[in-house]
Amino acid sequence: METHLICLDLDGTLLNDEKEISSYTKKILKQLQSQGHQLMIATGRPYRASQKYYHELNLDTPVINFNGAYVHHPKNDQFETLHEVLDLELSRSIIQSLNDYGVSNIIAEIQDRVFLDNFDQKLFDGFSMGDPKIETGDLLTTLTESPTSILVEAEENMIPRIKQMLTRFYAENIEHRRWGSPFPVIEIVKKGISKATGIDYITDELNIDRNHIIAFGDEDNDLEMIKYAKHGIAMENSLDEIKHVANEITYSNNEDGIGRYLNDYFKLNIPYENHISTHI
Repeated sequence: METHLICLDLDGTLLNDEKEISSYTKKILKQLQSQGHQLMIATGRPYRASQKYYHELNLDTPVINFNGAYVHHPKNDQFETLHEVLDLELSRSIIQSLNDYGVSNIIAEIQDRVFLDNFDQKLFDGFSMGDPKIETGDLLTTLTESPTSILVEAEENMIPRIKQMLTRFYAENIEHRRWGSPFPVIEIVKKGISKATGIDYITDELNIDRNHIIAFGDEDNDLEMIKYAKHGIAMENSLDEIKHVANEITYSNNEDGIGRYLNDYFKLNIPYENHISTHI
């Protein structure tokens, strides 16, 4: 069989609700690696918050972080890193607009530096994975460089209104997408950036035909990737919008959806056993 590229969203997709890769899905992925297929993480997370899983799966491929705004290869210094940032003045305008909407919090990230508008212990803990430099204070003052992304935390019922505002005033310059758990968050990145553009950037590097790309996702930041892949697969726990554009729907992230789909697709014939996830 031709070499396939298997693109893996993390939260709500590869990871179960305990933020672990189950033993069965890991067994399937390891088997496919041994057959020469390529696995790649494509996530909204920064690398510092995804490297644990990169090493757990012993990957040797580029990583798509910040929903495509940062594409790099942790094990190959010759790989030409792609890093797209938001214009600083535009970012300040967006932050002011968000302040006017009374959002709960705004977070700006510049790779491994995190700027929190308001201190929040839960957010602080959530964004401290990988030990970034975290600075708290009014972003209109503390943010002095172009950010990789801006994250907006808001009450669930406010999220549609905020997305409408961002589209109305900033659609020519930004993309904005809803994150999955653990926070109700909207992520803002530069216009034209998505997980799909990240995958497209690295297909030549990996010598993979687009017809041999399988992608798994569950949230609206996976939409372009699911549409781009020849085999775009939605999890059972996905948003309806993702299910509508997917080629197929697999089991949920808590039911080994990735492992069970790939076992069938590649005819591995590895019996499914719903083991309790192992801690690494």
